[in-house]
Amino acid sequence: MLVSPEVLREQIVAVFEAWGAPAHKAEAAADVMVDTDLSGIDSHGVAMLQFYEELRDSGRLMLDAEPEVLEDRHGFAVLDAREGLGHPVAIEAMKSAAAKAKRSGIGAVAVRGSNHFGALGYYARLAVDEGCIGFVTTATRTKVASATGGVSPVLGTNPIAFSAPAAGGEPLVVDMSTSVVALNKVRAYGLRGKALPAGWVIDSAGEPLTDGLEAYELLRRGEATICALGGAGTENGGHKGFGLSLMVQILSSALAGAGQPGHEDDRDNLGHFFMAIDVSAGVSAETVPSYVAELIANVRSGPGEVLVPGEPEEASRRMRAAEGIPVPDALLDAVRGVAERAGAPFLIGG
Repeated sequence: MLVSPEVLREQIVAVFEAWGAPAHKAEAAADVMVDTDLSGIDSHGVAMLQFYEELRDSGRLMLDAEPEVLEDRHGFAVLDAREGLGHPVAIEAMKSAAAKAKRSGIGAVAVRGSNHFGALGYYARLAVDEGCIGFVTTATRTKVASATGGVSPVLGTNPIAFSAPAAGGEPLVVDMSTSVVALNKVRAYGLRGKALPAGWVIDSAGEPLTDGLEAYELLRRGEATICALGGAGTENGGHKGFGLSLMVQILSSALAGAGQPGHEDDRDNLGHFFMAIDVSAGVSAETVPSYVAELIANVRSGPGEVLVPGEPEEASRRMRAAEGIPVPDALLDAVRGVAERAGAPFLIGG
């Protein structure tokens, strides 16, 4: 079914508010989730409602929590999300980092005690909206990726995002996991009945798994592993993906005092990191956007059709805004179930 972004947003807000989230938090989360679905990142949009329901039911998601400022310096701050929704605190953190950058040239905010906050590219683009280069990292809740040479999951998918304004066009946005694929993309493949490419997920014996739903459940139980970016070994650079993942873990968690990978306690203590650099702090406010635009033109100058990071998502946003967001039957049934259990109206297809 093709669902309009407006209806999908109303559905998400209705569920969050039925769960007890204040309107402004429900709307912030819905904005991020719908933008993510518009961007074609189907694993991190409305499909996450089931997971948020699990967190809420287990007492790990406090929908009315307000962030606490633990440290606030001229160019750096630390926030405790107090187990609240990840989306609203992430928006606050990036806007705060950008405000600090406007004063100091560069600003950063670390967050602890948070939850899943969707696709990082959304927050990286917020920095561009404020005239900044953006940089975002986050630790992830479930250990699903192995170390180089290891055979058991020891790290999360640990994504990273970067954004920069480009003169006369859309910003350059790099948004990727440091594993070969994100956990929820494995599930998204399963919901659509698509086979996983060999090399994405391996079982405890090192054999590839191609059934998305089976792989997702095994990953959730720690009985399978997503390969690091570059693959399981060193031949194709898997050690580089592992190194990037360690870097993301430290930036996201060490500065704010968040948890180790797979931390289990009375709170998840998930960590994020946001940094903004004011483009006007350089030679001039026009230098960075002009440079990025010229760089993009240069990389396009050779033969072939070059895809610049962020372009597929921008094309998807235009198409899905006009035609609607595709929601497969299995996901539609799942959202209906979430709404019914929450006591919220089911608004899709009515």
